[in-house]
Amino acid sequence: MSNLSSLAKSSAIMTAGTLTSRILGLVKASLLAMAIGVTAVQADAFDVANKVPNTLYMLLAGGVVNAVLVPQLVRASKRKDGGEDYTNRLLTLAFLILAAVGLIATLAAPLLVWLYSSGWGPDQMALATAFAYWCLPQLFFYGLYTLLGQVLNAKSSFGPYMWAPVLNNVVAIVGLLVFILMFGTDKASPHGLSTWDPGMIALLAGSATLGVVAQALILIWPLKRIGFKYKPTFGFRGVGLATAGKVAFWTFSAMLIGQIGFLIISRVAAGASVPGEGNASNAAYSYGYLVFMLPHSLIAVSLATALFTSLSKNAANKDTEAVVGDFSMGVRMVGLINSFAVAALIVLASPVAMIIAGDGREQAMAVGLVIIAMVFGLIPFSANYLAQRVFYAYEDAKTPFFIQLPQVIFQSLLVLSASIFPNSVTVAIIGLAMSLGYLLAMILSFTLLKKRLGDIDLRGILTAHMKFLVAALIAGIAGYGLLFFFPDFALSGQWQAFVSTAAVGTLMLIVFLGACYLLKVRELHSIIGVVAGKLRK
Repeated sequence: MSNLSSLAKSSAIMTAGTLTSRILGLVKASLLAMAIGVTAVQADAFDVANKVPNTLYMLLAGGVVNAVLVPQLVRASKRKDGGEDYTNRLLTLAFLILAAVGLIATLAAPLLVWLYSSGWGPDQMALATAFAYWCLPQLFFYGLYTLLGQVLNAKSSFGPYMWAPVLNNVVAIVGLLVFILMFGTDKASPHGLSTWDPGMIALLAGSATLGVVAQALILIWPLKRIGFKYKPTFGFRGVGLATAGKVAFWTFSAMLIGQIGFLIISRVAAGASVPGEGNASNAAYSYGYLVFMLPHSLIAVSLATALFTSLSKNAANKDTEAVVGDFSMGVRMVGLINSFAVAALIVLASPVAMIIAGDGREQAMAVGLVIIAMVFGLIPFSANYLAQRVFYAYEDAKTPFFIQLPQVIFQSLLVLSASIFPNSVTVAIIGLAMSLGYLLAMILSFTLLKKRLGDIDLRGILTAHMKFLVAALIAGIAGYGLLFFFPDFALSGQWQAFVSTAAVGTLMLIVFLGACYLLKVRELHSIIGVVAGKLRK
């Protein structure tokens, strides 16, 4: 089982990087809303174009890299050369595939925009396609970033991978500031479909892509610092890549199923985008998802990244007890933070939406409703994410595929039903459908994991989460009580929303921690013990 102090240190470094990146991401999102709006048709055009490369990457390589690389490199490190030749061949093959896919995707920009949109007029399609030509090269650099980052993670160098997106956001923010200085805000100088020229398109979309390029290339420096030297090595037969290929096949299949589900979400959400109505649609979905992913990225991803190397080593050594211990600790630690996040985001959904999406009470309430619907799925989403890492540590990507399949079918049926509701609540219904899908996936994952390992400390996990949720409920009541005294102030402007969120959020955190302490939540006491031990040194 991983040492809690060591795990806490690694997670803290990654969490700090992710937190900095996410804060800058919120700044970037706010500036983007200022520049081109949130519920405007041009905002949806850019959102789809900028989202397609990330979506395609996750389909074609993201899950594959995350599932394959670390376990394979950990096992390869036992070879005489420390796995150097194997790593070079695996990276060379991945680079070639990414380059080919990136080129084909860029050439297919019009088709991809059509796939991820619905009911758009020719002008909106043309603008989105122009954005896409600039954004689709991101696909290759997302892949490069993840490949290099996973090499670092396999060698227990976790910090650079989580800090690199900070540079991405800085570059994108500079680009947005230049755009606003040159072309004004959407409110001061409305950027309708007919106002976009090649220079505006190149600046907005090009700076977004430049940020992803910087995020990938910055990882070359820490790789050199740990002594890793990449040498292009060809010849992919007979070197042990068969297992990696098998895992990659099932992971790709799972990602394909997942992206079909996302395609349905994107098209149904796009159908709510009607010029002049200002409904929550794709852009509002992206803002809601950004908020939803914040606590998951800060805690679950950081902790899972630190645990994955340990899980892979323990799985390779057939130490089931250590695997179960790591998994149980990870789920409980993540659940502690996520329980507070659920309560805080339900109470403060609309003020948080106003902070990132700009002034406008109706707009904030529309995005806030989306956040609330999504955040109900946060705890099962993160728990399922950690369960997947256990399967991957055993080089098993087939089981996650058969978990993903019923989840996506169930979720997609619910998403399609959202189109029968008024456009004003379509995206909120989509968010609720996603939450229910995450719950189903978690139940399936835990059931199959228990069957494989014999025990996953389910009783301990459930007992801990019951305490977390009681503390979260108490904190939520306290937050609503404070917010009751100034409901209009909280949504009267961005700075007022920020002040309200800070004040209510601080009160809720104090109440939550106090309730956890009184409920004798052992995870909190463990964290306090680690911190106290560090302070005494």
